Amino acid sequence: MTPPISLAPLLERFFTHRLMQQRQASPHTISSYRDTFRQFLRFVQQRMQKPPCRLTFEEIDAPLIVAFLDDLERHGLSIRSRNLRLTAFHSLFRYAAFELPTHAAQIQRVLAIPSKRFTRTLVQFLTRAEVDALLAAPDQLTWFGRRDHVFLLVAVQTGLRVSEMTGLTRKDVVLGTGAHVRVIGKGRKERCTPLARATRDVLKAWLREPCRGAGDVLFPSATGGRLTIHGVQYFLNKHRQTASRTCPSLAHKRVTIHRLRHTAAMDLLQAGVDRAVIALWLGHESVETTQIYLEATLAMKEQALAKTSPPKSRAARYHPSDQLLGFLNNL
Repeated sequence: MTPPISLAPLLERFFTHRLMQQRQASPHTISSYRDTFRQFLRFVQQRMQKPPCRLTFEEIDAPLIVAFLDDLERHGLSIRSRNLRLTAFHSLFRYAAFELPTHAAQIQRVLAIPSKRFTRTLVQFLTRAEVDALLAAPDQLTWFGRRDHVFLLVAVQTGLRVSEMTGLTRKDVVLGTGAHVRVIGKGRKERCTPLARATRDVLKAWLREPCRGAGDVLFPSATGGRLTIHGVQYFLNKHRQTASRTCPSLAHKRVTIHRLRHTAAMDLLQAGVDRAVIALWLGHESVETTQIYLEATLAMKEQALAKTSPPKSRAARYHPSDQLLGFLNNL
């Protein structure tokens, strides 16, 4: 009889050998997978009353993983995020297929767990009035206010992801002719995003500010380190509340860096920029990803059409010329 396989060394090899060495996965992917398995191990510990270090691979079967995913949904996790958690399990078990071929049946059952379908909603973005109110919200007489103002301006003009924004260093900013910021984005793809003249001027003034910490991070925290996602969302919520006093529509909107990214894309699209250029600008893997912005603009046009008065015309009732056609029309 084959002895049970310990889960701990397999999971460690998955991160160190598979993700870090073989695939050279991005830090974002590694942290996402780490958080998934951390949540899962806590769930299993409560469910089985067994410490994670004593779990065996055989115990991690498809019903247990599905129960974990269902529990996440019950606690408010979206279907899209649920599918991302499932991706981490699929990646682990594809690796296990090479390491543990004797467990092929168990592995195939996990790989057969399907992603859930979800309704794709139209992208949400800010209007020009809302962007202006948000940019005016930080108190620029303080260091934090100036930092937040520059951060918001760069985010809404470049459309960078939150991890790209918080990872910017002073060396990533190129001013002067052809001003741009350089980032290593999703999938370790390097891209340069141009800066508008107004953004470049504000960044010049910001770079003259006294450095905090090591002085390398472009938008440092109070201690000089890299801003966390929670830290960014904290000051976004604060400035949204301030901006809603002059722009009431912001009171009912959630402002995130991803929504500012959508706003940048919509600005480019409404200015007549080609979809392929927008895809390169945002660092999309495929031009088809940019289709969601085109769908949003079509929805806006339909809403505008609904508010207009149709030309006057007299409606005529159709009368079928055949009894059989009349029967079919009345079904």
